[in-house]
Amino acid sequence: MKGINTGFWQGKRVLVTGHTGFKGSWLSIWLRELGAEVFGYALAPQTEADNYILCGLEHQIPEVRGDLRNTALLEQAVQRYHPDIIFHLAAQPLVRRSYIEPQLTYETNLMGSLNVLEAARKADCVRAAVMITTDKCYENRGSTQGYRETDPMGGYDPYSSSKGCAELMIASYRRSFCQHGGTGKCTMAVASARAGNVVGGGDWSEDRLIPDCIRAIEAGKPVCLRNPAAVRPWQFVLEPLRGYLMLAEALWNEPEKRVGGWNFGPDPAQMASVREMARELILHYGEGKIECHAETDCLHEDHILLLDSTKSKEQLGWQPCLSLTETLCWTAEWYREYRRKEPLEICRRQIHQFEELCDVRL
Repeated sequence: MKGINTGFWQGKRVLVTGHTGFKGSWLSIWLRELGAEVFGYALAPQTEADNYILCGLEHQIPEVRGDLRNTALLEQAVQRYHPDIIFHLAAQPLVRRSYIEPQLTYETNLMGSLNVLEAARKADCVRAAVMITTDKCYENRGSTQGYRETDPMGGYDPYSSSKGCAELMIASYRRSFCQHGGTGKCTMAVASARAGNVVGGGDWSEDRLIPDCIRAIEAGKPVCLRNPAAVRPWQFVLEPLRGYLMLAEALWNEPEKRVGGWNFGPDPAQMASVREMARELILHYGEGKIECHAETDCLHEDHILLLDSTKSKEQLGWQPCLSLTETLCWTAEWYREYRRKEPLEICRRQIHQFEELCDVRL
């Protein structure tokens, strides 16, 4: 398999949980561009500047506003929309917030994911479910080698741990109910997907590097870095989304072969420190400066974590397309233009440019 089979998505009924969020809004736009019927289940967007709001998706996507912990409402939504495929992105996604609200984090990320699978199984219409977790689900031993899908789950902070727990639950659920030899009737193929630090236009989350930089620049303030030396595996938002789309099609066509966990991380050349990322973003954006580096606080955050995406490359034909410079150039372009151009058109343009670029390079 190489690339996205655009014909596959024509007319597919797709439920995206977390469609009001950063990655969820981009995925919803892309699915609509591919001809899918998209439905959503999520909490309300956090700000009026969120990509979902700016792109007017509330007027384009039938949705239910609800919490993953509301099992009755979630089941009603799945029954109502009768999806063929589910992409589960809804989560409590912030490490630092997980220290403040650990119970909410576990309830949302672990039990919320279980609720999605149960709702899908009861509806008996879903053929493929792609459950999005994170690279932080792995037990981080400080290795400079990328973690593979067979490495143990773990996580130091409540967020990372909750995602590791979710991975264990997803694997158990799949084997118990949705795989040959399991109990009960279930025709749903279930896979989990893990990506690196995703960046791109329309992200306004707290305690994330790019949104923090843009907020400071727009306010005319210096960019203040919390952990300037921390190294992360950065990737443009469309890179893992492309992998999720390819994985869903593979689950549909070859369910027994494609279930399980999958990494969609950047190549080692995409590794960069927080300081390097901020400097290059400012360069492409055209303004801003770094004047202060905040001292690292007492909350633990992993210094380095890498993914090994060999499985996705060899078995799905997925490959990263953009360089780190291109990733920051495209991200800066969105934030430069979103106030004077239609954000939805910026997203559409970047999606089509990305598709064309991947076709040429891969």
